[in-house]
Amino acid sequence: MADGITRSKKTMQARAFKCLLDSLGRMRFLAGTDLAALLEANAEKILNLPGKMPFFATRTTSLETLKNFVNTLHPVSCDRELVRLGPDGDGGYLVPNDLAAIEACFSPGVSDVAGFELDCAEMGMKVFMADASVEQAPAAHPRFSFLRRFIGAETQDDFISLEEWVNQSVGQSRSDLLLQMDIEGFEYETLLATPSALLERFRIMVIEFHVLDYLLSEPIFSIYRQVFARILRTHVCVHIHPNNLCRPLKVGSLDWLQMAEFTFLRRDRVSNPTFATRFPHALDRDNSKNRKTFPLPELYYRSLQGDDQLARKVSISSGSASL
Repeated sequence: MADGITRSKKTMQARAFKCLLDSLGRMRFLAGTDLAALLEANAEKILNLPGKMPFFATRTTSLETLKNFVNTLHPVSCDRELVRLGPDGDGGYLVPNDLAAIEACFSPGVSDVAGFELDCAEMGMKVFMADASVEQAPAAHPRFSFLRRFIGAETQDDFISLEEWVNQSVGQSRSDLLLQMDIEGFEYETLLATPSALLERFRIMVIEFHVLDYLLSEPIFSIYRQVFARILRTHVCVHIHPNNLCRPLKVGSLDWLQMAEFTFLRRDRVSNPTFATRFPHALDRDNSKNRKTFPLPELYYRSLQGDDQLARKVSISSGSASL
């Protein structure tokens, strides 16, 4: 019996040693790589591999930096209640009930859903849609105009810049506009390339931001942060709805969104602001009925501690909402 146990231990040791040699052989491609730097930059991701976090060969953004960034986006409530335009599900969005006298809705990225656009058209807005992935608008209405091009940073090939598209569509008009953007990750370059004067013309902006987990990469974070900073100079976030097609990632102690719909209202339209403290909103709906439902993580809004109403006071005079 003892001999059998000894032979078993020797066999296990031999197998372990063989696995080690095989592993070292497979790691020859790392020759010359600064493993210490690589591990330091990606420790958070490596430790979270069971959560299937993306891997970046860059330094990871610190958790404190991420928290401070999200604080600037905490949604604000004001005298204008939120209403839902579009269907219950994907393609429907919450916007402030401040839609009167908006001349036009610009909706890049329509695919096969147009419920939001139909509601805008029925309110009297001109509706301009753009999407090169489909041949025509998914629905018909006298106020609809469709352009078979993608929206991007500049006009070339299948792409047109947001600035050129707006200029072609409404010319020299100075009326307020509405933007509803879902362009699969091109929102970052598009918004960075759009003049501030044009962004300010949009009284309301509803933007689906994709691959938000890339904020964990320090170089990408610096670019994304500029995008949000440009918006927050003239607008305030009034709602965040997580897209349940992508579940949150666990980053240390933080639940981090991968994809979410943000609603912004221009600052001159905001009165009596307080931080929104309860999510989901009664009008929120899951984007997909086939995926697991999850609430907006508490990291993304100010939850009240007891009856401390002072915690809800907001100043919006500067470039971002703050206590």
